[in-house]
Amino acid sequence: MKYFFRLGLAVLVCVPIVGAAQQPVVAPARSINWQLAGVPGGIPNRTTNCATLNPGVTAAAINAAIAACPAGQVVFLNAGTYNLDTGVRFSNKSNVTLRGAGPDRTFLTFTQGDPCGGLGGNICFINGDANSSGDPRYTADWTEGYAPGATSITLSSKTGLQVGSLLILDQLDDADTDTGEVWSCQKEAVCSQQGGVSQGRPGRGQTQVVRVTTIGGGAACPCPIGISPGLYMPNWRAGQSPGAWWANSLPITFSGVEDLSIDNSGSDADGGVFIFNGYGIWVKNIRSLYAHQKHIWMYQSVHTTVRDSYMYGTQAAASDSYATDTFTGGDQLIENNIFQHIASPMLNEGAQGTVHAYNFAIDDYFTAGEATNDWQQASSYQHAIGNAFILWEGNVGIAMTADDIHGSSHFITAFRNYWHGQDLLGGSPAGGKQSSTNAIQLEAYNRYYNIIGNVLGRPTYFTNYEVFPSSATDPGSEALANHSVYNFGFSANQGTLGGFPNDTTLRSTLYRWGNYDTVTGGVRWNNSEVPASLPKYAQPVPANQTLPASLYRNSGPPSRWGNPFAVVPWPPIGPDVANGNIADTAGHAHKIPAQLCFEHTASVNGILNFNANSCYNNGPVIPVPTAPQNLRIIR
Repeated sequence: MKYFFRLGLAVLVCVPIVGAAQQPVVAPARSINWQLAGVPGGIPNRTTNCATLNPGVTAAAINAAIAACPAGQVVFLNAGTYNLDTGVRFSNKSNVTLRGAGPDRTFLTFTQGDPCGGLGGNICFINGDANSSGDPRYTADWTEGYAPGATSITLSSKTGLQVGSLLILDQLDDADTDTGEVWSCQKEAVCSQQGGVSQGRPGRGQTQVVRVTTIGGGAACPCPIGISPGLYMPNWRAGQSPGAWWANSLPITFSGVEDLSIDNSGSDADGGVFIFNGYGIWVKNIRSLYAHQKHIWMYQSVHTTVRDSYMYGTQAAASDSYATDTFTGGDQLIENNIFQHIASPMLNEGAQGTVHAYNFAIDDYFTAGEATNDWQQASSYQHAIGNAFILWEGNVGIAMTADDIHGSSHFITAFRNYWHGQDLLGGSPAGGKQSSTNAIQLEAYNRYYNIIGNVLGRPTYFTNYEVFPSSATDPGSEALANHSVYNFGFSANQGTLGGFPNDTTLRSTLYRWGNYDTVTGGVRWNNSEVPASLPKYAQPVPANQTLPASLYRNSGPPSRWGNPFAVVPWPPIGPDVANGNIADTAGHAHKIPAQLCFEHTASVNGILNFNANSCYNNGPVIPVPTAPQNLRIIR
């Protein structure tokens, strides 16, 4: 069934708004302060080498140099190939950098990884206590302090807790009956297709990882505990038996890897770079090839920065084939990276507060679909219960999906992205992939999304604006769904049922404003797509059509935005952008620096000879002219 929306004629006039408060483009109840994402204070520029190693050394020698390195210094790997039969390990070693001579000069080739807490990583960052949801070490009841933004909570115990500890907060999943609002649910055949993935304690999928700032109270608790950041979700409450758990050691902090290439193809370690109980870890200017499952796996870790890097391929090209994956954690900054030939480049499994910004993804190669290899995977993904308050900004790629395979997500914001919605590569039939194709697909119970200022779709292929279920049992139409820019609320993909009811509420919680799509052929500033009358988490209709340049930056583009290939305006994508150089976007999208780097870097067998220092610099930035202010729509 097709749904049509009649739009009345509108006249734009400049009207002074006297005394009107300037509302943020996203209501405070639906957003957070994303400026805090990534390594606190930024990635340090360390200049003193504690050790300089040459090709031929063993992984044991590299690990010994890391262990002996004074804080604030660098283990430097000279140019050449390092054949390593075990993993490189930062064993509870904070404040050390592992640096190569450049990802086109220093090559680490692994035939085996480090056990890294039992999950495996070729480069392993791990603290002194690899606890997990199945073995949490210390636990406590969380008895007070549930309001959004709260930075002080009360716990029933503080045994083993230290200032600087990572505290994993959680609560029981909601009941099996949908409330029509935030529904934190992961139960198979009730709200999800396969149940949870154990990224939290059993039956406690909603989490937030925070850092302990103060510990109060006497010898006996309850005890007040200061935390940072403050609480994100609005539904923490005593009725769900909230609790906390933590390791018996501090996280590994402020260590990083940069300027080298990693060949994972000979290793079965699940993570290329694996970060276990980390705070402020970074990965910068690396080239990572053929990860076994995940190129960069952030496990119970927060404030990671992944920047200026290139990742290619996975060994299976099937499920669990990701570039970046947060598995319980958040506040990560994934910025200015290139992802090629990877099934699901940017994934979240229980992440909160993470920013994915100005990344370029191409050829989301996936072999586990239909016999014709016709199944499309999205480049931006929510894939489990507990994902919340994630920002997608300025990315260029295939699509954004929030599935219900492992549960529900909430309060995700997509701002100024270009998602064309159809993968034309990856061994697909002539004309591009035809199955599960949408620019944005939100399966059942993924609610309160904000979709603002994006450029969406391909002309000709997409013939329908949106598809959503008419009832809880509407089976939908795969053919219609596959050719729709938006796909909302079905309990499975492609507009089909997944063994439990569709979500007929999801669409009413969506906030859409200022998006351009190739079906309607224009920018939509429709009051009817703003959920201003919701009883909870309402979004007021914006007073005008002015959008900020960024939702996580207030001082221009990311560092190294300039490049030797083209001047990229700031912001590069959106309804207020003109003369863009990406075809079929009506001029609303420019190629971002990561895309220009991909297109201008030489390759061998399709794999880039990548070095970020050849692509990004501090060249000129042209701001987009400011849009007219104080516009009102008069109907």
